[in-house]
Amino acid sequence: MGDSYIILKTTALKNGSLRHDIHYWIGKDTSQDESGTAAILTVELDAALGGRAVQYREIQGNETDKFLSYFRPCIMPQPGGVASGFKHVEVNEQEHETRLYVPFARSSLNHDDIFILDTKSKIFQFNGSNSSIQERAKALEVVQYIKDTFHEGKCEVAAVEDGRLMADAEAGEFWGFFGGFAPLPRRAPVEDNEKYEETVFKLLCFNQGKLEPINYESLLHELLKTNKTTSLQERKSASEAAEKLLSDDNRTKTHVIKVIEGFETVMFKSKFKEWPQTPDLKLSSEDGRGKVAALLKRQGLNVKGLMKAAPAKEEPQAYIDCTGSLQVWRINDKDKILLPSADQSKFYTGDCYIFQYMYPGDDKEECLIGSWFGKKSIEEDRVTAISLASKMVESAKFQAVQTRLYEGKEPIQFFVIFQSFQVFKGGLSSGYKKFIAENGIDDDTYLEDGLALFRIQGSGPENMQAIQVDAAASSLNSSYSYILHDGNTVFTWTGNLTTSLDQEVVERQLDIIKPNSQSRSQKEGSETDQFWSLLGGKSEYPSQKIGRANESDPHLFSCILPKVHIALRIKEIYHFTQDDLMTEDVFILDCHSDIFVWVGQQVDVKVRLQALDIGEKFVKLDFLMENLSSETPIFVIMEGSEPTFFTRFFTWDSAKSLMHGNSYQRKLSIVKGGGSPALDKPKRRTPAYSGRSTVQDKSQRSRSMSFSPERVRVRGRSPAFTALAANFESANSRNLSTPPPVVKKLYPKSATPDSSSAPSKSSATASLTGSFDRPKSVKDGSELEKPKQEEDAKEGINTMTSRVESLTINEDVKENEPEDDEGLPVYPYDRLITTAADPVTEIDVTRRETYLSSAEFKDKFGMTKEAFSKLPKWKQNRMKIALQLF
Repeated sequence: MGDSYIILKTTALKNGSLRHDIHYWIGKDTSQDESGTAAILTVELDAALGGRAVQYREIQGNETDKFLSYFRPCIMPQPGGVASGFKHVEVNEQEHETRLYVPFARSSLNHDDIFILDTKSKIFQFNGSNSSIQERAKALEVVQYIKDTFHEGKCEVAAVEDGRLMADAEAGEFWGFFGGFAPLPRRAPVEDNEKYEETVFKLLCFNQGKLEPINYESLLHELLKTNKTTSLQERKSASEAAEKLLSDDNRTKTHVIKVIEGFETVMFKSKFKEWPQTPDLKLSSEDGRGKVAALLKRQGLNVKGLMKAAPAKEEPQAYIDCTGSLQVWRINDKDKILLPSADQSKFYTGDCYIFQYMYPGDDKEECLIGSWFGKKSIEEDRVTAISLASKMVESAKFQAVQTRLYEGKEPIQFFVIFQSFQVFKGGLSSGYKKFIAENGIDDDTYLEDGLALFRIQGSGPENMQAIQVDAAASSLNSSYSYILHDGNTVFTWTGNLTTSLDQEVVERQLDIIKPNSQSRSQKEGSETDQFWSLLGGKSEYPSQKIGRANESDPHLFSCILPKVHIALRIKEIYHFTQDDLMTEDVFILDCHSDIFVWVGQQVDVKVRLQALDIGEKFVKLDFLMENLSSETPIFVIMEGSEPTFFTRFFTWDSAKSLMHGNSYQRKLSIVKGGGSPALDKPKRRTPAYSGRSTVQDKSQRSRSMSFSPERVRVRGRSPAFTALAANFESANSRNLSTPPPVVKKLYPKSATPDSSSAPSKSSATASLTGSFDRPKSVKDGSELEKPKQEEDAKEGINTMTSRVESLTINEDVKENEPEDDEGLPVYPYDRLITTAADPVTEIDVTRRETYLSSAEFKDKFGMTKEAFSKLPKWKQNRMKIALQLF
């Protein structure tokens, strides 16, 4: 507390450059001379690193979030000073000092905050009655740190709730350190009438040693003099002037952040009315690493490995299994029409589509449900697509990932799922036809025997697309290959900048677009007159590849959910981990090319339904001022159903999302040493994000792909899906929103949804028993009845959902016997559910249903307790999930 420190944080960015953040921390007992020296030395350190660093002034007790993120879970400043006039506090290692980490007095406690009392044998966490669940959970991270650091992980942990009297043994023990229990005074209530008024900013120019105010009507970028070169001495003097400004105004908690032109922070740029889009300046990796290494070497530090070159840029990877089963619907007249497998990769730019992809995950089947908007699709069809896709996700109990995609902005996952994908001009939906007719627009919908030009793109057989463009020479590009046809006259055109792989992809797409026609090859620069004639004559065309948004360094934000008439507010979480994802909240992960909205299990259902809208608002807000496109792909992910293409940004442990309770209850169970509240379950760990690929070799990822140029790949339902459809779907309801049941890994694909040889009900049942672990309930909640011997054989194995699975593994046979609820207290249903506002305590949370009265039990479950107890355990759990009693 009596010293000042300088902290240098160097980060290697995905674009190959280094970012430097320099913080100087001032202890509360630091002398004014020492704090001033720290500010000047920070400027000199920045100059030694090339003058590109952002500099932060940190005051003890009022540090920035970015600074605190370096020292998780907290910083614990020590009294005294090092090699200074302050007396250094000696710590007696033999005796453990009882500490409250604030002045040790009852008066330090209040109802709004959380306090940690560290004693020799036990750590107490006192939770103020007004503190939030999230705050309590975060405080437990500090408790864990104290337990590991000062107790070698060997001490008890007690949670004391504000207002719990001496009758509670641990509460009594806690209050004993303060001379006994006494009520804490309550502060006067503060009305929630917060007004969001625009802050008035002052702009001052440091000129010739003086601060001169600049008058302005609007804070514009043009007010900054960008043609001025500042010397090191001027920067030092400006730093001293800022310190004096704070001292004169007695502003003890104000942060000072120093930025240089071209390397401004988002916070700084956001203060101005507009900020021009300028190319990002960057300090080269080699230059930056050299300066940091030289600086540290002079301090006698080991710099081995620091000069290692940054990894080469890699092609984007999908991080998704491409051996799953795909279904596609086209939107038409406020409904969706299931496409036959032969047409499910053929989209029209005037239409909207819904796709559902079921694929094998690490420990359960994963589901991705998405909507795709063509560039010329109408708003009514887009609204219908989102609405129907959202209903499908809701029918899947929010266990599916939902995405919203625009033509031309599709992520790599989409292309790998479809593998071969075509986009045609025009549209087939009645809404699109009506729109062009009313607006006098020519119908240019693709005709097989008409004139058409396709740009061919992709990275290989597992990722290739044919996009119809205007049949004109200006549509050509030297970096691509093309297919041009007019009836049975077919040309392929190869740009000079293409590769042999591009030419192979052309041949594969030709088998799909014109499978039975002979084609004539045209190379750029040696085209025939007939080729140019079909395109209306020669003209200039580009040679550079069409750019796509590159993935940038990920940023995680917590969402402050908007109230009426208040815009969405967000807060960035620096150096994030999986533990930052609180089950009560919504978070957004922004990596520029994609936006992920993560929704915790404890989030209200109404908010879950708004998750996609929250993502849209975030894109519009463009918090990082990175010029986000309004068509940026958005993924909505529910806790417990995180796909690998999301978890790769974390060091991921899937068991954490299977735990019961809120964030505080989960962490309390771990800190107390009881382990995870979830029962034994195989863990899925994803390596921490490093910007490098961890996926399998492409040949392995595409094992379901036919590599024969003569064979067109057909995608569709597996036999198990067809079997299920024969049992549960009528002829008029083949496109039910309920997704197909979870299945085992299916290699390879076969049967299509329009198969003429649909199995009978008996053969369907046989197929089903060979392909499914357990059937998922259909939309009305009924279950597929199975032979008794099969049901007995499968008792205790993995069930459909990971939650049910975690409770049925190693299940004791006795649990299937009728529960004897004699002597148990009876509670109303609304206090027993997992989302209860006033939940019952001191009950067995795994048997919530047993505390219902017989009448209310029958009303909710539709059967008696005795009948319920005779059901298989997995079916009991499924019913309990539906009633929020699981």
